[in-house]
Amino acid sequence: MSNRFEYKTLGFIGLGAMGKPMLVHLADKLPPESRIYVFDVVEAVVDEMCSKYPHRVLKASSAKEVAQQVETVITMVPEGSHVRSVYLDPQTGVCSTDISNKLLIDCSTIDTATSLAVKDHISQNFPTASFYDSPVSGGVVGAIKGTIAIFLGCAESDPNMERLRHLMGLMGKEVIACGGPSLGLAAKLSNNYLSGIIAIACSEAFDMGMRSGLDPRVLANVYAAGTAQNTICDRFCPVPNVYPDAPSTGGYKQGFKVQLMRKDFSLAVDMARRVESKNVLGQVGLDTYDGASKDPRCRDLDSRVVYRYLGGDEDWQAKLNGAQ
Repeated sequence: MSNRFEYKTLGFIGLGAMGKPMLVHLADKLPPESRIYVFDVVEAVVDEMCSKYPHRVLKASSAKEVAQQVETVITMVPEGSHVRSVYLDPQTGVCSTDISNKLLIDCSTIDTATSLAVKDHISQNFPTASFYDSPVSGGVVGAIKGTIAIFLGCAESDPNMERLRHLMGLMGKEVIACGGPSLGLAAKLSNNYLSGIIAIACSEAFDMGMRSGLDPRVLANVYAAGTAQNTICDRFCPVPNVYPDAPSTGGYKQGFKVQLMRKDFSLAVDMARRVESKNVLGQVGLDTYDGASKDPRCRDLDSRVVYRYLGGDEDWQAKLNGAQ
């Protein structure tokens, strides 16, 4: 590994379903002398990571303390309100201490207005600090495997681009510069809108094919070979036991929570409205994820549980075996 970028001190704030495996990659891949200061509102997960990496991952009591100890801060929290709190809280936020010359990278998927507000605050108060939106895609499975895609809100010509690409590349497979501030988020919201629509369409397509008598494994092969080929069918199949590593096969328990898809989908629909993009599938998709996120059979499960919400058959193997 190149020693050009040393990252002697690094901060990570937000150890949820995505943040925790991303931190694991950093702890495993950074040079031995690197120290990572971490903070999360759930102390147990911080203690777990400190125990797993003693003398390497160090516990901080707040976002402010993380920022005081490190040169680079990565944040990964669920919503815009959390990003505002992490950065702008006057007592405990990152910006409540001197962050001059620090590199600040927010991997959260939030509204572009909040991200730009945080960036403007930092630019006005700490002109030598650098803040970037850097949302990721690929789900929990991708975060664990280190195959997530990372969408940077900057141009290829940005002076920090090489440093950003190296650091983010420790956690993901592809790092894409999207053009400028908030454009990483715009790209991510567009991506999640499309991903969410595809998951609904896949669920409906599998359901109609299976009700007609087709084995879903055959349908998956048909989609993969034909013009319907897509990543959701290939790696995140909403039908259980078609793709072994899909969240659906594990009871939809590991993945991108349906409430978060509802949140991202809503942000994407708002973005489309703001930029006057004609959005004929938006409200239908939002209503579907809104309903699924409130359904006790689906809540807190992977967003592809929309297949269950739409009435898909999850026990198809038993029925198939009984017919043989």
